[in-house]
Amino acid sequence: MAENERLARLLLTSEIEAFFYEEADLLDLRRYSEWLELLHDDIHYWVPMLRNVKYGSHEQYEETPTKGGISWIDEGLTTLTQRVQQIETGIHWAEEPLSRISHLVTNLRVSKVEGGWEKPTAVDTRCRFLIYRNRVETETDFFVGKREDSLVRQGDNWKIIKRKVILDQNVLTAKNLTFFF
Repeated sequence: MAENERLARLLLTSEIEAFFYEEADLLDLRRYSEWLELLHDDIHYWVPMLRNVKYGSHEQYEETPTKGGISWIDEGLTTLTQRVQQIETGIHWAEEPLSRISHLVTNLRVSKVEGGWEKPTAVDTRCRFLIYRNRVETETDFFVGKREDSLVRQGDNWKIIKRKVILDQNVLTAKNLTFFF
């Protein structure tokens, strides 16, 4: 691999990391309207359910299918915007008082690049996450998993056009999923 390509890979990975760290900050600071600006108009935001399946069939059957299958979340920009608007009313029953949340994003890899490493037009990424949520005095939830994101460049900015969240649990003990991954 040429030195220029190696440098371009490093710079792009750093740029995408900074994008995801900024996104985590926006969510943790409850700046949801600004977070919505990071999303592409055609976003598909999907959290499939996981099933316990026999060894050897997990690749085919562990995740519930998209488009018509049962999932924890399967949304586009309209419903994500409605969720943000509902939280921002201040009378959202599941977020009153507001949760305290910390998003940790790690192990980022850029898995696919369109347009070349130096002037990419789209990227696919994989990462791991840990989300800590505390509500009222005693409710504490941890969410751990993997995320697959597709980003497209619009002007000088990246936009998330696809997000797939794989939770490393198939039974959720949390009372709700009102936050964003």
